[in-house]
Amino acid sequence: MTRELRDIVKIDEELCDGCGVCVPECAEGAIEIRDGKARLVAEKLCDGLGACLGQCPRDAITVIQREAEPFDEEAVEERLNELESEVLKESVPNLGCGCPGSAMTTFEPARTAPEPKSGTSSASALTHWPLQIRLIPPHAPFLKGADLLVAADCAPAAYPALHQELLPGKVIMLGCPKFDDAQDYVQRFAEIFRQAGIKSVTVLSMEVPCCAGLAQIVRQAIFISGSRIPFKEIKVSRQGEILPEAGDATRPEGETLINLH
Repeated sequence: MTRELRDIVKIDEELCDGCGVCVPECAEGAIEIRDGKARLVAEKLCDGLGACLGQCPRDAITVIQREAEPFDEEAVEERLNELESEVLKESVPNLGCGCPGSAMTTFEPARTAPEPKSGTSSASALTHWPLQIRLIPPHAPFLKGADLLVAADCAPAAYPALHQELLPGKVIMLGCPKFDDAQDYVQRFAEIFRQAGIKSVTVLSMEVPCCAGLAQIVRQAIFISGSRIPFKEIKVSRQGEILPEAGDATRPEGETLINLH
């Protein structure tokens, strides 16, 4: 096997907490989360430019010079096609078989519910099923023309007013950027943005470092899909408070979101 002295990324597993922020920053798909740690899929997929470095909150990624397989653009293209194919394989129509709990369903949000002692409404604003990002195909009917709320798994538990303040009028998708495949998320959302005509995206994430990758995942998916979608991020503290430093600035439609390459 031919090897050459060149720049390549090095991931310090002791420092890495598996947050996944680096994964969508790698346009070649060279990094993925395995066993809770960021790992290089193959040397030939890494171009050594280090686009992933600045996004690591733990400074666990560096660029070093060592002997490695040459960078292979054809292998990168095969890798990206493979990732996209994996998403499309999962995005099959609901055939009424398999786990009945994952069958796609739409319904009207609850209109009445007992009033809690606080005096606020406890009605559910949920309009569809399933909720998990991995279970929702890009062609799901409830995604068409939707205002999307992409929430970290923990956020609804931390923010009890979600149904009253954030979810009404929106379609929610839940996931975890630490334990799920971040690159799969990027490809899945990119396909959703290409197909579904999403009107806007709000990302609801937690203040913890491992949740930081969720907004980056959605931003990159918007970018690679070629879509122009207003984007907003909301962060919630572990005590259930909206953090003002998360920023409420909505990106105007048509504005370049972020240069990720």
